Amino acid sequence: MKIVTVCGMGFGTSLMVKMSIDDILKELGKQADTQAMDMGSVKGLDADLFVTSKEMESTFPEVDAPVIYLDNMTNKAEIKEKVIPFLNR
Repeated sequence: MKIVTVCGMGFGTSLMVKMSIDDILKELGKQADTQAMDMGSVKGLDADLFVTSKEMESTFPEVDAPVIYLDNMTNKAEIKEKVIPFLNR
């Protein structure tokens, strides 16, 4: 499984979300390849899940995978609430 976290520049908040998802995966005993990147690198990228900010919803490129939009990318409880159902399917 490949999970890509996305923000404008690819290191600030997307890296924080990636680290939170890594922690969640560890808690659940699951494995995935997680990457943080900028929005410009997403188009045409193959992944199982994209996670980004709600603010980017209108400009996020079309992708062939589910996209989770977070209201607050630093809120670990929201990340868990939205990502765990995907991981447990």
